[in-house]
Amino acid sequence: MNYLSTRGDATPRKFCDILLEGLAPDGGLYLPDHYPRIDAARLAELRRVHAGQGYAALAFEILSLYIDDIPAADLKTICDKTYTAEVFGTREIVPLKKLEDGLYLEALSNGPTLAFKDMAMQLLGHLFEYELARRGEQLNILGATSGDTGSAAEYAMRGKRGIRVFMLSPHGRMSPFQQAQMFSLQDPNIHNIAVEGVFDDCQDIVKAVSNDLAFKARYKIGTVNSINWARLLAQVVYYFAGYFQATQSDGERVSFAVPSGNFGNVCAGHVARMMGLPIDRLVVATNENDVLDEFFRTGVYRVRGAADTHETSSPSMDISKASNFERFVFDLLGRDGAATRAMFHDALGTDGRFDLGSDARFADAAGRYGFISGKSTHADRLATIREVDQRHGVVIDTHTADGVKVARQHLRPGVPMIVLETALPIKFAATIEEALGRAPDRPARFEGIEALPRRVRVLPADAAGVKALVARECE
Repeated sequence: MNYLSTRGDATPRKFCDILLEGLAPDGGLYLPDHYPRIDAARLAELRRVHAGQGYAALAFEILSLYIDDIPAADLKTICDKTYTAEVFGTREIVPLKKLEDGLYLEALSNGPTLAFKDMAMQLLGHLFEYELARRGEQLNILGATSGDTGSAAEYAMRGKRGIRVFMLSPHGRMSPFQQAQMFSLQDPNIHNIAVEGVFDDCQDIVKAVSNDLAFKARYKIGTVNSINWARLLAQVVYYFAGYFQATQSDGERVSFAVPSGNFGNVCAGHVARMMGLPIDRLVVATNENDVLDEFFRTGVYRVRGAADTHETSSPSMDISKASNFERFVFDLLGRDGAATRAMFHDALGTDGRFDLGSDARFADAAGRYGFISGKSTHADRLATIREVDQRHGVVIDTHTADGVKVARQHLRPGVPMIVLETALPIKFAATIEEALGRAPDRPARFEGIEALPRRVRVLPADAAGVKALVARECE
């Protein structure tokens, strides 16, 4: 399996090369040169693997389709070490819970930082450590977070040999719990940087640094954001696991509703569907920052500036530039790298928007690719949290509430709808209290976390300042 860039660079690269690289040299995102196809017999075999050997074995089977430059025995060891009941709290790793007829929650938030990002980040930490040791190299990870990626990355990388983490977050825009999870870490290889701006500013800085090829090479810059293919690949696995739990036979179809800001989580569903997993619909659920919903309704992709990016009660989705969206558009445009570059580099750079509404290929977004979307507001979140608690005795977080609300708009008879849970409610306690009049449960290990000493630096939204800090720490 080789990998290519969404912007046309087709230089053959192997998995471990792009694992450490992040963005492609031409500014594009990496994708495999083809999606391995899973036929009915192979799907039945994977169902048996999942039922008999568990999630780690399923992960090994899926990852092996894309990774041929790590010996199979080593890759299996990495999967077995990553997906354990000790780390994720249950033997099933991602247990499915039925809310009502046709509507399910897939629990993805039982990991160390209580968010779905742990599912990929724990694997990424082991992959980085393995490959760096094999090469005798070091890596400086530069990432951006709107809330959960940062803590998941830092908890996965803390203490890892040969790795430093520089994590950018929007100053004052995460929940108190999210801030405490990150900023209370005292590990010397973890560096928190609060950027005076919004998440998109943080993401722009990461891309600007990654596009400075000389700086990137000198300081061995890598990424853990979902622009890193390895993270997205890890997320493909739980679509298969959810499907197997919701169905009895391999002829059945399911839909997935995915709270989405940066398009990484639902892009993994797109990959699973392209592989042949019988997914009916991929439901993109946004909050008030509805860039993606606008696209799937109209064909117009219009990024917004910081002043037009709303601060909401589902803050991890307060994003107006969905960096992973480029991967889907690349497929939508027939894997035309030049056309994709014209959209994401030229049109967005000049006009801040592009319009595919009159392009015949746009109809394939719903038809061939199964995408449909919807939007949820603060009032919707409160009502959904309250209703799910009252009817089912289940407390869900704000982002998952967005998913449930939009999922219910797109239910189809006979097709199970699986909502991907994104985080445990304690991460957004203020809104849960507003909805329910009581605080959500807090795991004992996080008692008093907000009062712990903090280690964080505040910087302007400026790539040069971040590069200077990285250089000082690495010299």
